[in-house]
Amino acid sequence: MDTASTDATQSLGPADPGTTQADGTAPASTTAPAKTTPPARIALVGVHGFGTHHLRNLERLGAQGAIELVAVADPHPPAPGALPQSTAVHADLDALLAADHRPDVIIVATPIQTHAPLALSVLASSADLYLEKPPVASMKDFLQLRDAAKTAGRSVQVGFQSLGSRAIPALEQLALGETSAELPGIGTLKGISATGRWVRDRAYYKRSRWAGKRSLDGVDVVDGVATNPLAHAIATALRIAGARTEEDLLSVETDLYRANDIEADDTSVIRMRTKEGMPITCALTLCATESVEPYVTLHGTEGSATFHYTEDRVTVETDSSETTQTFGRVDLTENLLEHLSDGTPLLSPLDNSGAFMSVLEAIRTAEVPQLIPDSSVDWVGTGDQAHAVIHGIEETLERAVRAHATFAELDLPWARQHGTGAEPLFTSQTEATTASPFAVLRSGQALEPGLAPRPYLHPVSTPGGVVVTDHLPADHVWHLGAGFALQDVNGSNFWGGRSYRRAAGKYLDLKDHGRIDVRDAQRKGDLAALDLHWLASDGGLLLEERRAFRRTSLDARTWRLDVATKLTAVVDVTLGSPGSHGAAGSGYGGFFWRLPVNASPRVFSSTAEGEPAVHGSLTPWLAWTGEFDGGPATLVFGAPEESPDPWFVRCGQYPAVGSALAWDTAVTLKEGASLTRTIPVWISDGTLDVAKIEGLVGAR
Repeated sequence: MDTASTDATQSLGPADPGTTQADGTAPASTTAPAKTTPPARIALVGVHGFGTHHLRNLERLGAQGAIELVAVADPHPPAPGALPQSTAVHADLDALLAADHRPDVIIVATPIQTHAPLALSVLASSADLYLEKPPVASMKDFLQLRDAAKTAGRSVQVGFQSLGSRAIPALEQLALGETSAELPGIGTLKGISATGRWVRDRAYYKRSRWAGKRSLDGVDVVDGVATNPLAHAIATALRIAGARTEEDLLSVETDLYRANDIEADDTSVIRMRTKEGMPITCALTLCATESVEPYVTLHGTEGSATFHYTEDRVTVETDSSETTQTFGRVDLTENLLEHLSDGTPLLSPLDNSGAFMSVLEAIRTAEVPQLIPDSSVDWVGTGDQAHAVIHGIEETLERAVRAHATFAELDLPWARQHGTGAEPLFTSQTEATTASPFAVLRSGQALEPGLAPRPYLHPVSTPGGVVVTDHLPADHVWHLGAGFALQDVNGSNFWGGRSYRRAAGKYLDLKDHGRIDVRDAQRKGDLAALDLHWLASDGGLLLEERRAFRRTSLDARTWRLDVATKLTAVVDVTLGSPGSHGAAGSGYGGFFWRLPVNASPRVFSSTAEGEPAVHGSLTPWLAWTGEFDGGPATLVFGAPEESPDPWFVRCGQYPAVGSALAWDTAVTLKEGASLTRTIPVWISDGTLDVAKIEGLVGAR
């Protein structure tokens, strides 16, 4: 039998005796319990891998007189001197149970695929069970194990050590919208995310036969990033969200990938939703540039709380303050012993692993992880010490958790094609010989409500294939390619993110987001049109929109995209922006184009150059040139024919251009009235000068 246990590098063992809890007292695990009963008799199955952590912990508890290690079982005995002289050594669990050791508790720290049969054997004996994570490798095994524990009347503690953190109760209070004695509040919880960025080399996957396997000899293993090395991230997020049983989760979605030569996933997004509708998104990788302590983040309307669970450290950030608190931790073995002696509630009981097992089952039954192509991976180091680094993985994880999006939905070059709600904008594109369509239309209907779901274009590219749009960027995940949106229509936010309100004099996180639904779409050749409904946050219809697109190919390096919109008020409406609410210089809303990060950006008009000079200006055109990932490109935006709206420009903070419909004054439309805007955009390979630009605009 393979003796390597679960990932031995994720040790969340007893708190450092030098640390203190939030209340200033020492963690319980540093003080020997009062000896009112004989030492608990403990047996350990699996003394290598993570079993070495248990040996150290049992040595500590033995020195306190709390336990006696009566026996161990492993086909490969530990090194001489690693065990007390009185500890018996057996080759396997059957031999241990056949001997007259009478253990009170048996700890199972063996390979994942052995958990189920060994745990069932323990429960059939007279001992209670400490079972390492993940408890088992399938939902079927979990249900069988849970029934066996109930029938035997035995207690089962699962080794999710992070759940012993004293920070968990305080975070659970924050999740309920409350404050705690240790932490300030973060308002109403909007969602939870977990981020894990670790490095694992080739040797890691050679440590045992089962490492990186989905199954071994026909038996489920499921040794992926989310189910073993970074399983604590998911388990901790679920616990804080109040999701314990399988019934507590409404849905689980997986998006699994691998850069290593393994079966299982090493880079994945797991997106869950609780029965109350709370989104939980975990973005995890073992292919980072460098290892960083994983963390779970609670996103609230008034701030965020980030929990570095391996360090029991919580940082709460609000608009006005930042607070960091380090908590102690309860050792799960001690917690199990206290439960058996005086009824103390278990911190990680088997019954509370149902939600996690729903996630594991979704991963087990998911499509085989997709291989990330070599073009998107660098290998650092040589031989077995080499480790994979996925290009831009740190920013990618951040985008995923902020937008609650999968890698496929981010449209990454190495991710699966996300076909739902995305198609070429023009039917003529499907007939073209180029591999890169000029524009893709996305319905946006699957986006989180806080992003104001709406249709948009991304990617839009030059004739040479240079992509000149971005969507769901980490800095403003509600920025969606090229489209049309407003931050305030009768109090509903169709832009996404926070809303600026004059009375507050600042941006507020409100549950006020509307959505723009596609009612019909027509496409023929180089023409496309959408019939859209603008639905308020309460579901009421405010506006009907006809949005039309035209493509004109000018030459081998330039094409023109004409975007025309006609908004018709279904009821009396006011169209506003942060600028119309008093935020000077923030009059964005209307046509908006989010660019990808590009080098050497230059933004200019016929009379001015640079963001400060062109932002808020009224000019016939505005141009942007830069070095994009695929090469140099130029975008020229023409002013709308119907009105000289000011230009909204950002270059320093992030790259974006918009035509501001309500710069500093709201626009009102009576029921039945309409408003139109038509904006041409010239999209060109290379760098165009003013003379060339003037020629393009003049020929409009």
